[in-house]
Amino acid sequence: MARLFDYTYILATILFTVYGQLILKWRIGKYGALPADPIAKLKFLFYLFLDPLIISGFFAGFLASLAWMAAMTKFELSHAYPFMSLNFVIVLLLSGWLLSEPMTLQKSIGVALIIAGTIVAARG
Repeated sequence: MARLFDYTYILATILFTVYGQLILKWRIGKYGALPADPIAKLKFLFYLFLDPLIISGFFAGFLASLAWMAAMTKFELSHAYPFMSLNFVIVLLLSGWLLSEPMTLQKSIGVALIIAGTIVAARG
């Protein structure tokens, strides 16, 4: 049972990472394209950094790092790291659902291969 609890560190890393990626994409999309002018670009990035939800995305990345450090105390890197590939799968699925990004056949095949690879790597 204790070993099962150790996997919550990996799960937390995945969840915080996925949240951070999705929230950043969603909020940055609300601001439009990055301007070409250097001064306008700096102003644009400054306003992005003031957005509370974008700040929460950065904070989620920090929490993911803390959870990953905890996971590293419980698992060998070669065992834990394949689970990080699930970030791609979850982000792809949620970006299609929440952000209306296209889900193509190629992406679906890629997701299936990632899942299969994660299962094989985690058992080895």
